[in-house]
Amino acid sequence: MNTPGAEEPTYKGPVLMRRDQVEDGTADQRLLDSKGTGDWVHTDPWRVLRIQAEFIEGFGALAELGPAIGVFGSARLRPGTLDYALGEEAGRKLVEAGFAVITGGGPGGMEAANKGASQAGGVSVGLGIELPFESGLNQWVDIGINFRYFFARKTMFVKYAQGFIVLPGGLGTLDELFEALTLVQTQKVTSFPVVLLGSAYWGGLVGWLRDTALAAGNISATDLDLISITDDVDEAVRLMVEAHHRREGEDQ
Repeated sequence: MNTPGAEEPTYKGPVLMRRDQVEDGTADQRLLDSKGTGDWVHTDPWRVLRIQAEFIEGFGALAELGPAIGVFGSARLRPGTLDYALGEEAGRKLVEAGFAVITGGGPGGMEAANKGASQAGGVSVGLGIELPFESGLNQWVDIGINFRYFFARKTMFVKYAQGFIVLPGGLGTLDELFEALTLVQTQKVTSFPVVLLGSAYWGGLVGWLRDTALAAGNISATDLDLISITDDVDEAVRLMVEAHHRREGEDQ
């Protein structure tokens, strides 16, 4: 006599299924059957393959990039403004210091840094993301990759950049900034400088971290040392160069 619930299981690859979870047919049958809808391309297992493809494309495109610095900033910065000019100057001077420049590939501050890098004869990289309100990579990107998934894109920033220069920006810029700081704080990345460019814009945030977050005991005093703030592009680039030299010394 069979014990209830002890019937032979059915397997879908490595996944075991019994009772009501057993599906009709096999994976091969469903693959080769031309009938039915295309809903299968939107399932989570299929998304895993898309995610894998994004990592493979990113790693393949950037594997031989060399030393690079990420520059973040608002997509809303306009040509002719001081902040846009700072982005151009940062891109140009990073190239002059021997770095490639990586941005999010969009308009505004990202475009400014890509423009400065490209016009200086350096490698200008754009890591774009599918958004409803941005249309493709800016014209100054020499190597461009468009991502569906933010987490795949963020991995490329942290893996291939040796530091971040952060122009004034909004929620996306803050997201990238604090993710970088968290990775440095938790020692997931080392010798990784983060420089905020524009003291008038960033001073209030740093003040809040010091006077509120630190005072409440939610961060430590050493966490504030992870951030540098300046109005001088030359100083920002110098901090990147010094960190690069420290990294080279650690690797020897």
